[in-house]
Amino acid sequence: MARWLDRTILEIADAVAKGEVKAEEIAHESIDAIETSNLRLGAFLAISADQALEQAREVDRQRARGDKLGKLAGVPIALKDALCTRGVATTCASRILKREGRAWHPPFDATVVARLKAEGAILPGKCNMDEFAMGSSSENSAFFPVKNPWDPTRTPGGSSGGSAVAVAAHMTPGSLGSDTGGSIRQPAAFTNVVGVKPTYGRVSRYGLVAFASSLDQIGPFANDVRGAARILEVIAGRDDLDATSIDAPVGRYEDACDRSVRGIRVGVPEEYFAEGLDAEIDTSVRAAIDDLARLGCAVQPIKLSHTDYAVATYYVLATAEASSNLARFDGVRFGLRVEPPNADLTTMYGRTRDAGFGPEVKRRIMLGTYVLSAGYYDAYYLKAQRVRTLVRRDFERAFRDVDVIASPVSPVAPFRLGERIGDPLAMYLADIYTLPASLAGIPAISVPSSPTKSTTDRPALPVGLQIMAAPLHEERMFAVASAFETVSPARAMRLPANA
Repeated sequence: MARWLDRTILEIADAVAKGEVKAEEIAHESIDAIETSNLRLGAFLAISADQALEQAREVDRQRARGDKLGKLAGVPIALKDALCTRGVATTCASRILKREGRAWHPPFDATVVARLKAEGAILPGKCNMDEFAMGSSSENSAFFPVKNPWDPTRTPGGSSGGSAVAVAAHMTPGSLGSDTGGSIRQPAAFTNVVGVKPTYGRVSRYGLVAFASSLDQIGPFANDVRGAARILEVIAGRDDLDATSIDAPVGRYEDACDRSVRGIRVGVPEEYFAEGLDAEIDTSVRAAIDDLARLGCAVQPIKLSHTDYAVATYYVLATAEASSNLARFDGVRFGLRVEPPNADLTTMYGRTRDAGFGPEVKRRIMLGTYVLSAGYYDAYYLKAQRVRTLVRRDFERAFRDVDVIASPVSPVAPFRLGERIGDPLAMYLADIYTLPASLAGIPAISVPSSPTKSTTDRPALPVGLQIMAAPLHEERMFAVASAFETVSPARAMRLPANA
């Protein structure tokens, strides 16, 4: 029997609106799927079954009264555990947000969560992640790693790995993640789903536990481009609670998916097809770009000259901001408190942070504190800000000649769990193609491309095509992504029977 969770977001919302299925039935299906798959895949840290069922029943009551339903009425949407949810456990996958075994329960909803609720979405739980969004493999969770449903011996990417797996494994048709340096796009590419990083400021960050405030953005995962477009329409827009949110009209992203792409100029940066790119990824993405040409796009080479500096620049700026943002987790206001007998305040701070933070978070706090320290600020932080400007100018020049930019999302296919966790530099370098868009603040989307070939020691693995656009040009990005999706060989991929 066909499951509702195998359908798209638009199909589910339309069926609920027409009365073909009750929202409560879909909620039960989602909760059952989560409870069945979570032990094996580790995608969820908290399941909000009672809340989700009540949200679904309210949607059914609204329809029975003849009320107009929201754009996501009856659609299960999972939430990354860095998003504040009123009365629901929020840990950022860290021990420091647990005290005496009980997780922190925020007294308010993040703006994006409130907007999902206002449009009738069902919110069945909070997704696992790299602790405080610091990682590219979802292995840095303080509780358990997330596993890739295409091959559970491999990473689903990070830091929003749980949000990606929730969609990839058909637990929910959509989810929210956050993207600081690629934390939506890379997991989307690794799990064969769609993932969107909007323009910086396009979506309110209010209620997102901050990692690096000048880079963090919330965005959707979905099982197709149109579903991602609809979620973004719901969560985007100015918010007085976030001073960095942009006061600009929200685009008609869903409608843009129907636009012709004939004549759209697609730039291909030569720096993204250089040494270090896996041969199969190169083949897949080049084939995708050829498909765009066959759809009528005008493909041309471009240069993004400062790409090689993106990794170093990002890891100076992001760690500096993390060092400042995570200072609030000190054992005083909320979360873990380790207070030895007769300890002074400084000792309590140190013991709490040592016990509460994992190795990767400690590494980044130390790096960030160092680059901000007296004598090193100009040499590292200030210089990195200058290079960030050069990266942004590369994109500004490119977008004078092209409408979108196409590239790989990751230089490698999903790697084995444990393969890079002991080599931070190798882990950081896996972000080389996602970091420039983050530094520039431009929108970018990952769309499934043709997979790698299966071999004797691994199955076929997902690959993502990245499409980037100029700031606030998400509509153009969605148009190209949707057009490519219709011809992508990834449409034929099916999860293993035991996924």
